[in-house]
Amino acid sequence: MNPLQRALIEKAGHDFGFEYVAKKTSGEITLASARHPVQAHITLIKDDLHIQLANGPSSLIPELARSFPIQDEQMFICRDIDSLANLLNRSAALGRALPNQVKHEFNHEVEQELKALPENVRGTEIERMVRQRVGQQTYRQAMLEYWGGACAVTGITIPAVLRASHAKPWADCESDAERLDVFNGFLLSANLDALFDRFLISFSHKGEIMVASCVNLKEQQRLGLGPNMRLRWLAPEHLAYLNYHRKQFYTFL
Repeated sequence: MNPLQRALIEKAGHDFGFEYVAKKTSGEITLASARHPVQAHITLIKDDLHIQLANGPSSLIPELARSFPIQDEQMFICRDIDSLANLLNRSAALGRALPNQVKHEFNHEVEQELKALPENVRGTEIERMVRQRVGQQTYRQAMLEYWGGACAVTGITIPAVLRASHAKPWADCESDAERLDVFNGFLLSANLDALFDRFLISFSHKGEIMVASCVNLKEQQRLGLGPNMRLRWLAPEHLAYLNYHRKQFYTFL
């Protein structure tokens, strides 16, 4: 790995979510970040960049394998710096979004806000409101990062019309970990979010849209619903939450 190649790799890391070099040798660079736990060990073999990711959540590699070529379920192969930049960008986004990094960010933000308030607010309605507001903001940001800023069904990328929808509602969750889990719901455009939130649509275990019978065909057309609509992808971790949502949905059939 020559100095120019090393400089280009370091710049890609700095620009796409890995802002510092944790380790550097003549043949390998390890990129890291203060914003997420993932580290990227990068070596140059012949003309290809081989990237091994460490310290991330268990779901990181399967999520990345949807979009990037992987070898032996461990090593990602990039042909050029642009491909590396795309992989690093997605790895950093998932590193920030996947459990339990979201909960860590939430706890940090809540503590920072509570420090600015009188000590006697702890355990009161004020603390509950702070936790709910910060939690909803944190969850939305995590969902935007997990879904790449696009609706999980339509691919719409206008942030103002995207909503972080819970499959298991906030009030029904048994812990902050459930409330903040990016697998507990989907990033949806506003019309789909309203229907999903009221259990008027749901999704099958294969990601296919399901529409309650009380929404007639004419209304479906007005709402932009189509029989071929489906989730862009569905991870195994989504299924338990989606099962919970479908149980509520079936009451409208």
